[in-house]
Amino acid sequence: MFSRVFFIIFFGCLVFAADAQMTRFSFTESKMGAPFTIVFYSKDSVQAVSIAKRCFVLVDSFNFIFSDYIDTSELSNLSKTAGVNSMPVKLSPALYDILIQSKKAYELSEGAFDITMGPLSKLWRKARKQQLFPTDSTVRSIRNLIGFNKLIFDTLNYTVRLTQPGMQLDLGGIAQGYVAQKVIDFLISQGIDHALVNASGDIVMSGAPVNKDGWVVGVNLPEKTDELLNQKLILKNRAVTTSGDAYQFIEKDGIRYSHIINPITGYGVTFHRNVTVIAADGTTADWLATACSILSLKKAKKLASILGAEVLITELKRGRLKLNSTRGFRFFWKQG
Repeated sequence: MFSRVFFIIFFGCLVFAADAQMTRFSFTESKMGAPFTIVFYSKDSVQAVSIAKRCFVLVDSFNFIFSDYIDTSELSNLSKTAGVNSMPVKLSPALYDILIQSKKAYELSEGAFDITMGPLSKLWRKARKQQLFPTDSTVRSIRNLIGFNKLIFDTLNYTVRLTQPGMQLDLGGIAQGYVAQKVIDFLISQGIDHALVNASGDIVMSGAPVNKDGWVVGVNLPEKTDELLNQKLILKNRAVTTSGDAYQFIEKDGIRYSHIINPITGYGVTFHRNVTVIAADGTTADWLATACSILSLKKAKKLASILGAEVLITELKRGRLKLNSTRGFRFFWKQG
């Protein structure tokens, strides 16, 4: 369903003893189109298995709401109502909540993050699959279908109306972080205070591993799937996401177009950039990584600061690696 640059997280995948009381458990299933991993500490193995199963059920429930790959999902059904004479649609609390958060993200990012880009997302998804670059006229035509001003909210009745025929919503830049955060929240409600959830590279953490300062996370180099920066991050009670084009892109005339689409141009961004965001919650980390992949360096850093987040932007320019970050990012690098 979604695409994100993968982090390498330094933990074992098998169950092993952490100390005399707590045991570390790791569970991975294929969810939302990619591996979904939950790691946490518990004193009771039976309880751990039960809680993990409930977590994955929770993930499935959100996927059936948010996915644009499932034709009968709530999001897909909402998109089917798009049109000039469409009626307001009453939404589930989860879908209404993520749409409201998406609206806030759109406004704060000055339109760099826009969930109404569903038609463009599908156009470029098909182009990458077929390796057939669309014409300029096709891109211009489909761009006419997008625009957050065409999404009308009724905050009193919790309804939404899509006014433009052919509109399709795409939550690919926010839903994984949102779901990962909900799983962490659920684990905390069950008394699990030392946990990490990795939704295909959108990572949310509660307390640090037992007897550790934090979870150690490696960050990919631009355009690389298996090469990391020399330094590692150490994090707890935070969310972290990296966005880049290491996995999905299309080339034309020697230019690489990322799967991250600029809503203003209708084309994928062409600079070779990885963006790593550290934020207080998974939802913010997810959409902010996408927005900062489109915005200028100055605007990206300013937006991160407004949100109390930290951002690291790594770029390849003429074969040389350049690192730009907000001031607070350096405090999360592992020392020693």
